[in-house]
Amino acid sequence: MGFLQNKYWVLRHGKSIPNDQGIIVSSMENGVLDKYKLAPEGIDQARLAGQTFLKELEKNHLSIKDVRICYSPFSRTRHTAEMVASVLDLPFEGPQCKVVKDLHERYFGPSFELMSHDKYADIWALDKKDPFQPPEGGESVADVVSRLTNALLTIEAEFKGCAVLVVSHGDPLQILQTILNAAKDTKGSDSNDLTSRIQAVKLPSIISQHRKFALLTGEIRAVI
Repeated sequence: MGFLQNKYWVLRHGKSIPNDQGIIVSSMENGVLDKYKLAPEGIDQARLAGQTFLKELEKNHLSIKDVRICYSPFSRTRHTAEMVASVLDLPFEGPQCKVVKDLHERYFGPSFELMSHDKYADIWALDKKDPFQPPEGGESVADVVSRLTNALLTIEAEFKGCAVLVVSHGDPLQILQTILNAAKDTKGSDSNDLTSRIQAVKLPSIISQHRKFALLTGEIRAVI
């Protein structure tokens, strides 16, 4: 992708304890707790994702030394990133693994926190109607776009010519794919400026469609 200096893959965390329990854990306060990390099945999914990523690197003639794992600070994403790093034989506390706060889960607000997963349908219905309208006390799709733009700017400023694996959550990753997919086709005088490109596609008609890029737990995908 010409306007990015690195090659990107996205990985949704493996099946987590909240997934198993069928509850929404989206606040930073809860998200970092150890009790909400990966379920046993999620650990297996994360290891498998690491093996898939190794094959992707081989296919693209990329070296392990060029890998950077950028992950959300939540316990389930950190745990996933740790599992992938172990498969790649990378020291998790080393320079190739970086926690990026702006990759954290979308906060759905106090009325959804620790509630049933069934409530996601209400949020996504609201997103489709108006992606600039947040659930009460939470983040709208547009809010997440702004935060992910900051995350990308941080990563792009720090790394050049790397294979970047972004380990995050369902909503942020589908939103990230939506904006990058649209931004790659943006033309104009500022077309090489990442912020301008994303700003140009931050439109209701585009960002309300983020569910088209949904990922399963533990699913890894090259970013278009």
